[in-house]
Amino acid sequence: MNTFRTEHDFLGEKEIPSEVYYGIQTSRALENFHITGIPISKEPLFIKAFAYVKKAAAIANHKCGVISKEVTDAICIACDRLIDGEYLDQFVTDMIQGGAGTSVNMNVNEVIANIGLEHMGHAKGTYNFLHPNNHVNCSQSTNDAYPTAFRIALYWKIQSFMQSLEALQQSFGRKGEEFQEVLKMGRTQLQDAVPMTLGAEFHGFSTTIREDIQRLSEVKMLICEINMGATAIGTSINAPEGYPLLVTDILREITGIPVVLAEDLIEATCDTGAYVQVSGVLKRCAVKVSKICNDLRLLSSGPRAGFNEINLPRMQPGSSIMPGKVNPVIPEVVNQTAYYVIGADMTITMAAEAGQLQLNVMEPVIAYSLFSSLTYLENACYTLQAKCVDGITANEEICKNMVMNSIGIVTSLNPILGYEESASIAKEALTTGKSIHEITVLERKRITQAKWDEIFSIENLIHPKFINI
Repeated sequence: MNTFRTEHDFLGEKEIPSEVYYGIQTSRALENFHITGIPISKEPLFIKAFAYVKKAAAIANHKCGVISKEVTDAICIACDRLIDGEYLDQFVTDMIQGGAGTSVNMNVNEVIANIGLEHMGHAKGTYNFLHPNNHVNCSQSTNDAYPTAFRIALYWKIQSFMQSLEALQQSFGRKGEEFQEVLKMGRTQLQDAVPMTLGAEFHGFSTTIREDIQRLSEVKMLICEINMGATAIGTSINAPEGYPLLVTDILREITGIPVVLAEDLIEATCDTGAYVQVSGVLKRCAVKVSKICNDLRLLSSGPRAGFNEINLPRMQPGSSIMPGKVNPVIPEVVNQTAYYVIGADMTITMAAEAGQLQLNVMEPVIAYSLFSSLTYLENACYTLQAKCVDGITANEEICKNMVMNSIGIVTSLNPILGYEESASIAKEALTTGKSIHEITVLERKRITQAKWDEIFSIENLIHPKFINI
């Protein structure tokens, strides 16, 4: 038989199921916000970050003499249990909500209060002993607690994403070494250009990802500036003297994250520029990884009527009607993930722009967009590394034959024959179907076979040196 407890707020009373740890304000949020169907419990790092914020606030408040040791201990014990991953099912508010995150903050406050009450030997809802607002939210507002927790969780998620990028970067680096002697044709604008190695191509993939890892390490530091102690709008109303710096110091100590207090709390409370910057770097990562996936799809195209320079791992049958067809499903799914991240960047941009005066109320959709983008892109990078890049093989003879049959190799003759004659040879080759070798050496006799062999040796094609007459 279900039992209930009665809770009240300034709007009235509500019956709350006795077994739950959240309270009346969370219950109202459950009624009001049916948007994504994704509760905040699906972002456990966010809950963990909030628990650290509430723990640091409780310790700072006790040091400032505004809450008792008994209440502080109860809050800290409750926070530690959340940090350990307990009670996740009690965090039920939707990721996207009105109120600038107030429902999330109160969900956290109520759960911590009721866990603390039970530890103190009291029933849930007996808030005269430990109150969600008076004690758990002491010296705070949603407007400083929510963004601080958001930034801590974001810091952790960026770190995790960077690990997936490092795994992908290393995988491409290994393939760069493996393919360093595989001669192939380089292409610009999908047209034959000049020879290169498949290893150099894959090494380039590795390098471009390494650059994004560096950009992430830089932008990660932007979100270490927090506004704890700003309370409602940045004036520190209802916070004791010295509290902002003290709570920041405690938060830095217990999380190990190098958080610093913003110099201007008014500005920090309404500004969301750091999120725009983080999102921009994520979009950059998504664009570049997606471009690499486009290249992998092109290089593996065919196998009979395409480039067929590389083989991707065969993951699943590719058609319900065409027997034997295998599709590049892993690069395709990474492409689609990248499109999501690029779209989320626009959401974040518009939400950041939509802030008015002393607060940006759109922060929940910024949090949802950044958290989901980081999670999806991290999963995509691990998938690309493990299910595609690690298993790529090269079709060396096909790559070599494409080079030797290409018109593009005529570029190597420029220093000897000049651009005009080299262009003439290329035009004849295109018109007649003859090879560059046949026209240059056998018919026009412009260079000797020995000079040809020197210019077009495998070593010189892979590591080109300037050769003239």
